[in-house]
Amino acid sequence: MSFMRSFALAVPAPTEPFWLGLPYWLVGVVLMIALFGVFQVYYWVGRRLGERLYDSRMGVKLGRERIAKVERIVGRWGALAVYGCFWVPMLRHTLPWVAGALRVSYPWYIVASALGCMTWAPLWWFGLTALVWGWLQLAARSPVGAAVVAVAAVAAVVAFFVWRRRRRAEKAFVT
Repeated sequence: MSFMRSFALAVPAPTEPFWLGLPYWLVGVVLMIALFGVFQVYYWVGRRLGERLYDSRMGVKLGRERIAKVERIVGRWGALAVYGCFWVPMLRHTLPWVAGALRVSYPWYIVASALGCMTWAPLWWFGLTALVWGWLQLAARSPVGAAVVAVAAVAAVVAFFVWRRRRRAEKAFVT
């Protein structure tokens, strides 16, 4: 019961001024619209680059193999892949470029990216805000506890990346 009470306090009041005098809910809506705009820019840059996507700075950084994997996903799922990419961290910022380069139907792209923004962004916005505000409340009550939580979170992220790198190295060694 006390967890729910402290969780409820971790999210700011929706109608109170939150950031730049805007209410919490309106900041979330503005962020959704901004994300939708970014996805449109991704698409059109990818469409403009076309085959040059491979040789662009972003394409070189991603690598031909990764772009080819994303192309197969887009080729198989089309605009539905655009919606799904919101839920996959690295795919979220690579797939829209490829969708543009592959000339996925723009009306379907708009629908898929709008649905993705309307479903993914609020979960991220409310969840991230709850985490940050919850951690700030913990820091106000117990700075040592907040430091321990922060160190544990950083250690978990580092451990995840070390584990993933080792797993990839093992797969590369086997093949």
